Amino acid sequence: MSIRDDFSKFIRRGNLVQLAIAFVMGAAFSALVTALVADLFTPLIGVAGHFNFSAWTVTVNGSTFMQGAFLNSLISFVTIALVVFFAIALPYQRYSDRQDAKKAKEPPTTRACPECLSQIPLGAHRCAFCTATVTPVDAAAQPA
Repeated sequence: MSIRDDFSKFIRRGNLVQLAIAFVMGAAFSALVTALVADLFTPLIGVAGHFNFSAWTVTVNGSTFMQGAFLNSLISFVTIALVVFFAIALPYQRYSDRQDAKKAKEPPTTRACPECLSQIPLGAHRCAFCTATVTPVDAAAQPA
């Protein structure tokens, strides 16, 4: 198999395509939230204090510090983080917890040796660690 074939298989892999789609959707969502914050949220906040965040700058020795733009970015970041947490992370964690709770516990395949407390197979007649003679246990009779 050539490098070209390996690369082709890598590109066509489903998770890579899904990652690319998620990246594009995330960038679009980020642009939407940034516009929402810059065009609606911060002007609404500024109305209460008669203040324009986008024009909030300080100039020191010819260098301009744009606190308003930084504040818009900060509010955008917090908004995106909250939406991702409540719309994706929290529901997925709850779904994952429900799936884990549904999984049946597998019956044990080992038990503790009564002499040395090492884990030995249920059907063992002798402990592999201390060589004590033990009675085999039926897997169905063992409590889960």
